[in-house]
Amino acid sequence: MMSKRIAVFSDVHGNLHALQAMYADSLRHSVDEYWFIGDLLMPGPGVMEIWRLIKKMQPSVMVRGNWDDLTVKGVRGQMDLEKPSRIYFARLAQYVGEHVSAAVIDEIASWPLHVQKQAGKLTFGISHNLPTLNMGQALFPTNPVEHFDQLFENFDQQDVAIYAHVHHSLMRYASDERLILNPGSVGEPFNGWWPLQHDTRAHYLILEVDDDGIAELDYRHVPYDRESEYELAVESDIPYLELYKRTLETGRVNTHDQELLDQINRKWDYLAEYQAYAKRVKKRS
Repeated sequence: MMSKRIAVFSDVHGNLHALQAMYADSLRHSVDEYWFIGDLLMPGPGVMEIWRLIKKMQPSVMVRGNWDDLTVKGVRGQMDLEKPSRIYFARLAQYVGEHVSAAVIDEIASWPLHVQKQAGKLTFGISHNLPTLNMGQALFPTNPVEHFDQLFENFDQQDVAIYAHVHHSLMRYASDERLILNPGSVGEPFNGWWPLQHDTRAHYLILEVDDDGIAELDYRHVPYDRESEYELAVESDIPYLELYKRTLETGRVNTHDQELLDQINRKWDYLAEYQAYAKRVKKRS
C-alpha cells in the first residue's frame, strides 16, 4: 500500500529557531515531502538562513502569502507609506532587502496563489488564504461555513482544501462535507483565548495519505529556543525589536496598532530610513 507523510507548514515570519525545530521534528517523523503555504519572512531576524533551510527541504508546494507580497513590494522600494502599519512593513522589508539578492525576491514573487496537488486518490487545493486572495479575514476560524465554501468555488474535483494565514491549527468541513485543514503557524501561533495562546511552540501538520485516503493528521507543536531567537534578533539589529520580543514572549502581535507603530516609527525615524533605501533601490534599477 502506498503511504506518504507530508509536512504542511506556513507562517514562519522570519523565526529561524522555530523553523529549525520544526524541520528537525519532521526528520524524526520520517516525512517524505514538504508543502509550504506562505509567509516566509518578517518580522523575525532569519533571512538567508531560512532561505537555505527551505532550499534544503525542497518543498514540492510553495504558495505566496500576503507577507510574501509585502516583502517583495517593500524590498523593491515600492511600498506605499500612507499609514504607520505600511511603514512598519516597509522597514521590515528593507531589513530583508539588505540581506538577500534580487534573485531570491524574484523567486518569492513567482510563487502562485493556489496550486492543486494529487496525493493518493485525493486532490488537495492549497492556498495561503482564498485561492485568488491571500489576505483578509474571510477564513477566520469562527466565521460561518459559507466563508469556507469559497475554498472550493470553481474547483469541483477538489477533495480537500488546505490554507494558512490565520495562524490557527484547525480541521473543519465545508457545507458539502469536503475537508478543510490549516497547519497553524510555525513562527507566530495565535489564539484569542489566553490559556491557548500561551502555547507558542512551532505549529505544523504532518499529513499521512495512503491508498484509502487520509490515514492520519498529526498536528505538531514543537518547542524551540526562544531565548536564542531573541539573541539572534538583537545581534541582527532588526527593526521593531521590542515588538518582536513581545511576540516571542506572549504570541501577541501589533501589526495593526497604528498608534503604537506611529510612536515607534517616529522614535527611530523609520520612515526616513525606508525612503532613503527606496531611493537607492530605484537608482540601481
